[in-house]
Amino acid sequence: MGQVDFAYDMAADPAGLPLAVSIFADGEDVRLLLQEDVEAAGFSIRESGSMDELLAGDARALGDLVLVDCPRPDVASMAALARLDSRVSHAGGRLIVSTAVGGLEDIFGVCAESQPQILVDPTRAERVIALGRMLAELPNLRLRELSETDRLSLLRLTEQVGKIAERLDRMDRKASSGQWGQDAGAVDDSAFRFESPVDSYCAPGMERQAAKVPQRQSRPALPSATLVRKIITARKLRARFLDAELFADPAWDMLLDLTAARVEHQRVSVTSLCIASGVPPTTALRWIGQMTEAGLFERAEDDCDRRRAFIRLTDKAADGMARYFAELGSDAKALV
Repeated sequence: MGQVDFAYDMAADPAGLPLAVSIFADGEDVRLLLQEDVEAAGFSIRESGSMDELLAGDARALGDLVLVDCPRPDVASMAALARLDSRVSHAGGRLIVSTAVGGLEDIFGVCAESQPQILVDPTRAERVIALGRMLAELPNLRLRELSETDRLSLLRLTEQVGKIAERLDRMDRKASSGQWGQDAGAVDDSAFRFESPVDSYCAPGMERQAAKVPQRQSRPALPSATLVRKIITARKLRARFLDAELFADPAWDMLLDLTAARVEHQRVSVTSLCIASGVPPTTALRWIGQMTEAGLFERAEDDCDRRRAFIRLTDKAADGMARYFAELGSDAKALV
């Protein structure tokens, strides 16, 4: 794909000055691409350097947004990221880190303070979209506060834009390799079909109803892990016969996986949860962030290795899942 042609009119501070971005990447070609896309999106570049520069010399002022590309984190780069994560958090900025699947666990483990947006093998379009999403989270920007419905709609819209970018990229590669005429008719136009955003992933009024439950009433027990695993298996079975994209529901798939893990007293890594979601890792990470902000997921540090962290259900989410299955009763077996 050519240069990403996005621009954010809001990429300025209250004084009207363009927001500054710091870029750190070991690959010079990656740094150049990031610089092009950052400038095309309407930001200014404060600095651009390698990962080593994060640890060398005195600490310098960072940009409002910090972009890091670290596909294969080593000990030195993880130390640099841990320091950078703390600095960004205290400065009130935002951090975007791109990595490979193999580096996801390490990146997630060391970046705990700034709540960074982590991208896994991102396209150029996904990086620019990430910049736009981070704008809404920067302090001192006079932006409208997003409602829960708006946030979910934006998340689903971002997924669809990402799919469009991926398919256009594949079409571009086919055209350049001479394969376009051979299977052009097989190109699926579903990338250009937007889903109707849902109001929420929990029933309206659910919190109000829960508040009315007397405190002395105990929570129903969670279902057996065997039943939940059978439901998960049945959901995955659909992909053998129909297009899996028709049934993408990462929030529910992750809730089911974490429910089974809670019953089994098993810890779930962020990589494992991304796989359970059934969507690309970058998309899954956005949903994990959304579910964490909604109070349904929480981060659990590894007591034996502070560089690792896991994801688990909050008590609020466990209570909701227990009551859901209790309401289904014996009908839950009909789901499989």
